[in-house]
Amino acid sequence: MASTDVREVFKNMPAAFNPDAAQGLDAIIQFSITGEGEGNWHFTIKDGACQLHEGAHDSPTVTLTMSAETWLAIVNKETNGMKAFMSGQLQVDGDMMLSQRIEQLFPF
Repeated sequence: MASTDVREVFKNMPAAFNPDAAQGLDAIIQFSITGEGEGNWHFTIKDGACQLHEGAHDSPTVTLTMSAETWLAIVNKETNGMKAFMSGQLQVDGDMMLSQRIEQLFPF
């Protein structure tokens, strides 16, 4: 069933977290979602664990900015992060390599 609620997707992401993919990682991943369902969420990932926080972090390792429509398309596998980035629908600020690991950290 396709995800249609941005807030619900973020709420469920900690359950999808893959601790094996996070070994040795100490990072803050910020999501800035615009449009319907807009908001800011960030994940603190450290020692193979992740915590979800609503709101913006002062100094994230990487920030991903996109519309709710783009985010839901990524989550629903209608597109992927690389295609969204290359088409200008996803902006990445900070550690680009970390942004490429998100699909392994949070397999949907």
